[in-house]
Amino acid sequence: MDVLAQACTAVASVVLIAVFPLEAFLVDRPWVQRFLGIEPHGIAHVHLWSFCIGARNALAGVGGLVGLWIVNRGDETVGTAVVVTVLTYMLLSSLAMAVADLLGYWLPRGGSVRGTVASSVLPAVALVSLAL
Repeated sequence: MDVLAQACTAVASVVLIAVFPLEAFLVDRPWVQRFLGIEPHGIAHVHLWSFCIGARNALAGVGGLVGLWIVNRGDETVGTAVVVTVLTYMLLSSLAMAVADLLGYWLPRGGSVRGTVASSVLPAVALVSLAL
């Protein structure tokens, strides 16, 4: 696995782990809502979902780091399979934000663009790098 794919995977994984506390525990804070690009109305009603999304993202981040560890310390083929699986999850779940926005579920509408782009670029670059 090349350095670019490993670097993109590592950064994307660390970002997902770092954002977990914001989504899971601090989503009711105005500065977190601004950072995540979400409306403050009804946060109490979606905290369950934001906690679950945060936990899933953190698990994906841990999975990415474990995959990299396996690549560099164990079996490169198995580690690459883990990394590709995690990167695919990261990319598709990120693109789900854009679909939710297109369906009108994101308020304010268009609010997912920054997050979708930010969370899609690194997994996409890593997957393309692995494919070449």
